[in-house]
Amino acid sequence: MGTLRETIVTVAAARRVPAFTRPPAAGTLFVPGEDVLLLAVDLPLASAARRLEALPFAIEDRIADPIEAVHLAIGGEIGSRRYLVAVVRHAAMQGWIAGDGGAQAALVPDVLALPMPAPATWTVDLRGARALVRREDGTGFALPAAQLEAVWRAAGRPPCHAVGEALAPAFGMPADPPAEAPPGPTIDLRQGIYARALRRLEGPWRRVAIVIAIGLCGHLGLLMADTLALRRIADDRRDETRALIARAAPGQWGGDDVMTVAMDLLPASDRGAGPLMPLLARASAGLAPLMPALAVRSIAFDAGAATLTLDLEARDAATLARAARALGAAAPVPVAEGGRVHALLAVRGGPLS
Repeated sequence: MGTLRETIVTVAAARRVPAFTRPPAAGTLFVPGEDVLLLAVDLPLASAARRLEALPFAIEDRIADPIEAVHLAIGGEIGSRRYLVAVVRHAAMQGWIAGDGGAQAALVPDVLALPMPAPATWTVDLRGARALVRREDGTGFALPAAQLEAVWRAAGRPPCHAVGEALAPAFGMPADPPAEAPPGPTIDLRQGIYARALRRLEGPWRRVAIVIAIGLCGHLGLLMADTLALRRIADDRRDETRALIARAAPGQWGGDDVMTVAMDLLPASDRGAGPLMPLLARASAGLAPLMPALAVRSIAFDAGAATLTLDLEARDAATLARAARALGAAAPVPVAEGGRVHALLAVRGGPLS
């Protein structure tokens, strides 16, 4: 992230289209790749909401800026549960949106308009003093042309497909891109707090929206009626349970908590599985946002002490400390092993902090 510039580039400057022939989609503005860090990030979570929650923890050790100083956007899947992610400073986003035409436009890093290269190669768009590079994993970067050769050598001298100016002889491997090069995954930076506002519907679309809204209201009314019916059934069952308790144990009724009174009257062997399942459920909920950066090595349960002990592994001690805070556990004592650290965290009965 340290390579991102502090300068706010106007959208007018970002209109420059790279040298390849594929035109931008309607309502799309290309923004300079120098201001956007593109990453391939593993996010093994099923729902988009959970991936958004986990994203800051998954990348915070890969950027130099504080996580609150940057905007994060998730693009398409580029591998098995691996996603294209863009990191950009808030100042840059605000500058582009405030520029000419930026209020409703999709903002796409210009690097992502390059065609995807063949495996183990680069696509390079060299124009004057600037170069754009697209890598085979779908990510890419922009840099001054004077630095291109040094970066190329450091990357192992991958074969390059030139779509702009001819590359220097030092590259020694000029190649044209495939005739039908795939476009590759892309990403719209207008997400989260920068999502585009909905425009007012006019004409026939307004009437369609009204019909849809009426239909939704009808479904909502049916749902509310079903909810009220279920509530009446629950109240009837509650009254029946109260009557049964009064007959089975006169004088034992002590309040409105029917479940607590009923469970107190049952033999201990009939009261369910004890605190294990609630502890597992709470631990799962507390650790879910951190799971891309954590691994569970083992789980142990002490019924007498009502304590769940988790052996958690992470890349660093800071992640284990966050896990301990999420579980309301004591500060962990990390043990280094194989380039990672692990620690035992004890979760006791009661609500997590």
